[in-house]
Amino acid sequence: MIRTMYRYCIALTVAVLSACTVTPHHDASGSPAGVSTSAALASWNDTAAKRSIVDFVTLVTTPESKDFIARADRIAVFDNDGTLWPEQPASPQLVFALQRVKAVAGRHSEWKRQEPFRSILRGNLKSIAASGDAGSMKIMAAATAGMTSEQFAALVHEWFDSASDPRFNRPYTDLAYQPMLELLAYLRANGFKTYLVTGSDAEFVRDLAQRMYGIPPEQVIGSTVKYRYGETNGAVSLTRFAQVDNLVDGAAKPLAIDRVIGRRPVIAFGNADGDVPMLEWTSAGDGPRLAVLVHHTDDAREYAYDRTAKSGRLDKGLDEAGVKGWLVVDMKDDWKTVYKPDGTAAGAGAAPSN
Repeated sequence: MIRTMYRYCIALTVAVLSACTVTPHHDASGSPAGVSTSAALASWNDTAAKRSIVDFVTLVTTPESKDFIARADRIAVFDNDGTLWPEQPASPQLVFALQRVKAVAGRHSEWKRQEPFRSILRGNLKSIAASGDAGSMKIMAAATAGMTSEQFAALVHEWFDSASDPRFNRPYTDLAYQPMLELLAYLRANGFKTYLVTGSDAEFVRDLAQRMYGIPPEQVIGSTVKYRYGETNGAVSLTRFAQVDNLVDGAAKPLAIDRVIGRRPVIAFGNADGDVPMLEWTSAGDGPRLAVLVHHTDDAREYAYDRTAKSGRLDKGLDEAGVKGWLVVDMKDDWKTVYKPDGTAAGAGAAPSN
């Protein structure tokens, strides 16, 4: 059930949002002057989901409203895989990590006997995707150990410049959900600060977040590997270890948000059960709140999966959405399009407004 009320808790199952790259001037109400909602959220169908989002933003940004929220408290957090871009059949981070394992396997003869590397090298990948962010991070840490932070960032940037999704035959950087890009820009135009909260390696996502979503590196909260500080021949560096330091998934998401931001979000978007604690924590705050789940229902334009998926499972979240009045956005019904049709990176170069 979708509710517009004081405790505005909505579970939004979202698939595609598109970005406005210019931050419009705001009128006294806090809304973008001269930019209609239809133009700002052009890739959304005019359904209850879109109207609920717009109603909420209007409610909390209108100074005369009893539910007005000051700019400093307008925090919106977004999961990445499955919320802002695809996570099926495997997340881009996992694809990158698997390719990296094969590239450096010659340096690790022990991997022929150790799991999950033994299975990866033999092409037995059925259980790998199901290991989720924890498995992906373990593989990532091992496959990039010994690299400095700069070397790793350069490698990731180079990979994204050439890597493509095999089903859509498009670069991963083209596969941000157009409706979500539009939503990010719409929220920023209305004074919200947008954060990415992901179970993926924060260093893997940061450059990507700036390029695709207009979210700067300091507003990316993610999992981390262990680093070593050192100095060699006068050169100071941070070097990656083959160990996961912190996994930001499930209950760890609200902990990480509180540690980094120090404010409870007003808006939270996710798509899987691992995002449920983030939505619960957001919606439990005082005043109006918007909790949203992205429901993947479109196997023609993207993928359809929920309760029985091996990765990105949305089971508990659907149940809680019904009970708590969260907003569930249906990708098939609520989005006009999923990806930007001309093949360019929909959010490339979009600068954050705050």
